[in-house]
Order: sequence, then C-alpha cells, then structure tokens
Amino acid sequence: MRHQIVVEACGSAPGVMMKVDDLLIVDDHPLMCEALTVTLRVAFGLRQAQCERNLASAIQRLKYGKLPDAILLDLNLPDAKGSEGMVTLARVAAGVPIAVISANEDPAMISAVMAAGAQGYISKSLSREAMCAALRRVWSGEKVTPEGYDPDDAPQHLALPDMEEIAHRFASLTHQQSRILRQICLGKANKEISYALNISEATVKTHIAAIMGKIGVRRRTQVVLLAKAIKLYDSD
Repeated sequence: MRHQIVVEACGSAPGVMMKVDDLLIVDDHPLMCEALTVTLRVAFGLRQAQCERNLASAIQRLKYGKLPDAILLDLNLPDAKGSEGMVTLARVAAGVPIAVISANEDPAMISAVMAAGAQGYISKSLSREAMCAALRRVWSGEKVTPEGYDPDDAPQHLALPDMEEIAHRFASLTHQQSRILRQICLGKANKEISYALNISEATVKTHIAAIMGKIGVRRRTQVVLLAKAIKLYDSD
C-alpha cells in the first residue's frame, strides 16, 4: 500500500528532513526489529538504532536515558494494545516524532492513533523502498497515513478534534492511574483491582476519582466508553 501525505509543520519545515541519528524501535518481533534496524541504518545512515520488545522497557529507556531523535512503534505489544502505546509514549517522549508501524489498517485505529499524536501510520506490508519513503516524509515534518484513508469515513464516535482532546487527557494519567484504568476497562470491581495491584480499596477509589477528574467525567462507565472510543486497549 502506498501512502498519502498531509503536509503539516512539526518541528521542522515541511520538505526539510530532520537529522535522525538515534532511532528507537519498539516491536516485540525479533526478525522485524532486526530487519528494520539493518534497513534503516543503511537507508538513513543512522548512528544508532535500539530495539525494545515491550512498552515497559521502552519507557525505562526513555525515562532514564537520552531521548532518541525518533521512535518507531508497533501497536501490538505484549503489554500494550491499540492506541495505548502511542498515548503513553506521547507523554514520556514529548516532542519526539513517533511513527506507528502496524499490520492493522483499520481506519478507526488509524484515526485513534493519529489523534493520540502519531506523526505517521505506516503499514508493515510496504516494500522496503516505500517504507523508507514514508519515513523520510514523516521526518520531513509531514503527517503520513495510508493511501485511501479518509478520517471522515472512519467509523468513530467522536470527531477528530474531540479524539485528540480525549487522548491528551488520557496521556495525563500517571503510570499507576493507567494500570487502574486498564483494570476498569477489563470490568474489574474495586476489590479485584485492589487484589490485582496489591493496593488498598481506599487507594483504588482515590485513584479512580483522580482518573475521572482528569478525563472530565463523573462515572466510571463514561471513562470506559471514552477509552473504547480512542481504541485505547484494542488488539490488532
């Protein structure tokens, strides 16, 4: 699948490619990581390309190491599904351009990921040349989505500006609040969350109140509905 380009400034002037020396790839498939590392080192003259196999290790690297120039993110990780990884990395690596690379070409998922702050959404089915061309455009300040994708045609419950605002609110949650949110979305009661996370029920209730305050709702069912609307935990 080829990619269409929507030109939007992002850090550098559109058409002027930023210098990418240090790339972080977050993908749990060893062969995919190796293929991307070799291909992109040659294509872009990367000084360094590091791979992390799950979201937790990527967060550790980003929090305690030097931020990379760019990030490539797979959606389907052992510890993150749907737009969760994008929402989390948008908080931890603010300002770093993130391109999602995925086999999932569902228009609703593309809309959710782009609303969460991705600079590009690139199909894993692309040829080496097409993938490099798409990344070159991403790193030139353009937003890249699959050809034929139209956000107005995507089946979604919220308009894109609203999705962006909701994703931004979810990105404001702390790590512990995000863990509790995941449990809520799994349908767990407060007592079950308390047991699963080894914290008191009172602490769970405090966190849930804080989550609802940050998201801007009054009931936990509304939190779940909004999480679903931005594909927060959807699998490929």
